[in-house]
Amino acid sequence: MTDATQSGPMLAADGTPLKKSLARSLRRRKLRALALVAPLLLFVMLSFVIPIVSMLLRSVENSIVAETLPLTVVELKNWDAEGGELPDEALYAAFTKDMVAAVEAKTHTRLGTRLNYEQTGMSSMFRKSGRKIKRLDPESDAPFKEKLIEIHDGWGDVETWRTIKTHAVPITNGYFLNAVDMRRTPEGAQAQPEDKQILIKLFGRTLFMSLIITGSCILLAYPVSYLLATLPMRVSNLLMILVLLPFWTSLLVRTSAWKVMLQQQGVINETLVWLGLVADDARLVIINNQFGTIIAMTHILLPFMILPMYSVMQTIPPSYTRAAKSMGATNWTTFWRIYFPQSIPGIGAGSILVFILAIGYYITPEIVGGTKGVFISNRIAYHISSSLNWGLAAALGTILLAVVLLLYWCYDKIVGIDNVKLG
Repeated sequence: MTDATQSGPMLAADGTPLKKSLARSLRRRKLRALALVAPLLLFVMLSFVIPIVSMLLRSVENSIVAETLPLTVVELKNWDAEGGELPDEALYAAFTKDMVAAVEAKTHTRLGTRLNYEQTGMSSMFRKSGRKIKRLDPESDAPFKEKLIEIHDGWGDVETWRTIKTHAVPITNGYFLNAVDMRRTPEGAQAQPEDKQILIKLFGRTLFMSLIITGSCILLAYPVSYLLATLPMRVSNLLMILVLLPFWTSLLVRTSAWKVMLQQQGVINETLVWLGLVADDARLVIINNQFGTIIAMTHILLPFMILPMYSVMQTIPPSYTRAAKSMGATNWTTFWRIYFPQSIPGIGAGSILVFILAIGYYITPEIVGGTKGVFISNRIAYHISSSLNWGLAAALGTILLAVVLLLYWCYDKIVGIDNVKLG
């Protein structure tokens, strides 16, 4: 009887098998933990994930042409866009029927705005033509070809119909091509005219200046962090307040202050002229260019580099440096071979934080950068708020996100993300 009892499964207090009871208890804990974080997950999904995914989908979504001109799109499939001849009467009749319905639904202006991104003048052509096309009867006013050309001579231009056909696809790569200074044409992807090739240059400038700002922050933050970590706690706390003080001031105020200081009649130039270091008629141009952007953004992002460095340096035992010196090492050897390697994780953490913040900044470059110191983020903001070309803005944002992820992956392969610490 005793052997049989020992060979059977172990039971819990309620008589159920112990393994089953433990699994049920663990499942209850997981469900309880999920219930606690569910409101936060729901909030993040609704306010962050879904809007971002929806915005990124706009970089390839292009259903407006097919939805607004369904009959025209069908007829365009049978038209030879490379032949150089205008479409036949059937296409003009289908277009008239689609436009009458679009004018009644008030969607023709949205279509014109979309096509205007690809060919200048399309927006006004759709808007002006809509007022007269709505008077036509698609059933009894045929033929329509000459009437449409009489309404607006743009309907007699082959390029107009080539543009509509090229961008009639529901999923397009046109926005991404525009984001890299190219364009979608019936013949395939082609380079934009030279006077419109600016986005690749902006991407390069953004990456270059972000790296310069990150390097400047490292050089300025390292000695400050070292002092904070090595000085007595009373003095260190006082200095830490000065480091955190910029967080209590509006970003817009700090940026505007730099605009006042950097201008040719500003504090810096006036001081240099007063000291006799710069002639009054040769004041430094340190605003509305890359130099002004680098100075202002380095100042703004410096605390984000100091804090990770300080948190790591604070954990380095002072006994290591004392032991090195007791064995005859010089101050420089002690720092370079003992202290600096242990502070590298803090440098890595601060660099990632500052670089990612810098690459997406647009307020500071907009105020102090002028035309030569703006980032690609300023162009994204322009297309979202001014030109309303959300598709191109989404494509630019997607490319920027991909570049950051690629650089993050390279950093992980070269340095190792596991070596990054915050203390």
